[in-house]
Amino acid sequence: MISILAQERLLGFALGSVSMGGFVLHQRRAIYRSLADADAAAAPSPFSSYQPSETRSRTSSTELAHVWNRGVDETLGRLVAYLSSRGW
Repeated sequence: MISILAQERLLGFALGSVSMGGFVLHQRRAIYRSLADADAAAAPSPFSSYQPSETRSRTSSTELAHVWNRGVDETLGRLVAYLSSRGW
């Protein structure tokens, strides 16, 4: 027979997993609905906003790299300045 503590932990894990799964499912559905609504409202014609995938991926990866670098600079800027002043 499993101890009371083990039963409580197992029940907590099960309830937490089920509730988190429900929450994630709800969030995914909301995201997919908002994307579908945005696509339907923004582009009445499927070819009106066509862009080749190469160009789109290059610009989005460039923008992502720029945002990433700016975030790292803002986050770790003081640490880099401190380490530079210490001679690292």
